[in-house]
Amino acid sequence: MYKRVLLKLSGESLGGPSGKGISEDMLSAYAEEIAEAVKNGLQVAIVIGGGNIFRGLQGTGKGFDRVNGDKMGMLATVINSLGLAMAIRSAGVEAEVFTATPMQPIARYYMRDDAVAVLEKGGVALIAGGTGNPFFTTDSGAALRALEIKADALLKGTRVDGVYTADPEKDPSAVKFDELSFDRAISDHLKVMDQTAFALCSEGNMPIIVFDMNEKGNLTRLVRGEKVGTLVHK
Repeated sequence: MYKRVLLKLSGESLGGPSGKGISEDMLSAYAEEIAEAVKNGLQVAIVIGGGNIFRGLQGTGKGFDRVNGDKMGMLATVINSLGLAMAIRSAGVEAEVFTATPMQPIARYYMRDDAVAVLEKGGVALIAGGTGNPFFTTDSGAALRALEIKADALLKGTRVDGVYTADPEKDPSAVKFDELSFDRAISDHLKVMDQTAFALCSEGNMPIIVFDMNEKGNLTRLVRGEKVGTLVHK
């Protein structure tokens, strides 16, 4: 069903149940899922958040300047990307980390064509550092990169199985959407992605699929065309 996707993962997901730090078990589980999909012919680029290490917004009001706080958050995404890249290589697939701002020799400076070349050779491109600018989330960065690399879809891997009318972990009466329009997602202020990311994907006609990345085999089932998660589209 898909040839090329941008997979967005939260930093908290790498922290395991606590959502803090980096869990080697989660790195291994995600790497195996991603490697299996790539070995079956899927081209995968990845954007990871940094909330398991530091989130720029969390420091505001505690003496942190938002701009410098966001820079710290960008660095957190690089740490996560380096860890997942190593795990993917251990699973038998090449992986390379790119950063939105120059960080040689830690990682390669992101250029769209270079990242696409990695994908076309059967490797995984992890694009870290958000957009390289403060005040933009990694959701917005994922939307931007998905459009740049001409992905067929943006896959938002979460710990819930789709988009709901409310947080299903807090509201047992929340109802899941099988499909959802960008206009509805924006007007209802659904929190699964930020408004800027929804607007970018709507304008670029980039479908988003929100699914449970922690359910083993979900990524492979999704890219084979099985109905998994919630589809957000025009």
